[in-house]
Amino acid sequence: MKRRHRKILNTFYVTLLAWTFVTVLNIPLFWMVSSSLKSAEEMLSTTPNILPSRIDLENYHTLFAGDFLIWFLNSLLVAFETTAMVIVAATLGAYGLTRFDFRGRRPMAVVVLCTYLFPSILMLVPIFMTIASLRISDTHLALVMANTTFALPFSLWLLRAYFLSVPVQTEEAAMIDGASRLRGFVEIVVPQITPGIISTSIFTFILAWNEYLFASTFISTSTKRTLPVGIARYADELSPDWGVLMAATVSVAIPVLIFFSFLQARLIPELSTGATKQ
Repeated sequence: MKRRHRKILNTFYVTLLAWTFVTVLNIPLFWMVSSSLKSAEEMLSTTPNILPSRIDLENYHTLFAGDFLIWFLNSLLVAFETTAMVIVAATLGAYGLTRFDFRGRRPMAVVVLCTYLFPSILMLVPIFMTIASLRISDTHLALVMANTTFALPFSLWLLRAYFLSVPVQTEEAAMIDGASRLRGFVEIVVPQITPGIISTSIFTFILAWNEYLFASTFISTSTKRTLPVGIARYADELSPDWGVLMAATVSVAIPVLIFFSFLQARLIPELSTGATKQ
């Protein structure tokens, strides 16, 4: 009984600590949502309220009356295109690094990871010159290419680890039975590395969704801007519109939460299936 009582107390303390930690981390998010629903007078009040005295949607009305929806769609387009390009390239590249034996395979994998260590600001000028020579400046394709440049090395290294965990013998057995290499790759290998593909998709989507440096450099047309650059307009140094800025921040966070929740719902069953198979 004492051992059971001690176990219950330990579970209670751990749960309490976890909820306390989560609550502290979510205070800024709660304050952001609350501030987006306050009027301008209440926002600048000397005695701030945790909850708005009354829900005011004027900030959201002002936000969506402008070009926010256009920037929102631009960001979705760039993020999804970048994610798709990175997943395809990283999956094929990682498969080649783990399944084909060629000279310099191991050093190449290390070099690929090292390219991720370079800060994006150092590569801004070379990438800008490349995009200018290709005559794709002020296009979303330029952003997709730039984002792919920095997301691909880490994604390739991450998926390489997943490919190494899949035994080569499973593919060889399938090819002995008459399956082609492509069929073995699609039907045998890819289903086993689904958790890695999902994790890579989340990483790439968030990176492309939040990217500011390239978007502010390569895009000059207002209707082609992405959300990070567009929202920066609401943070004017002289007179920031805090209410609209908070509303924009809340609206930007929603797609990321939906995308993460959707992939997480797929990730947990895949991990459970993999654990059961092993």
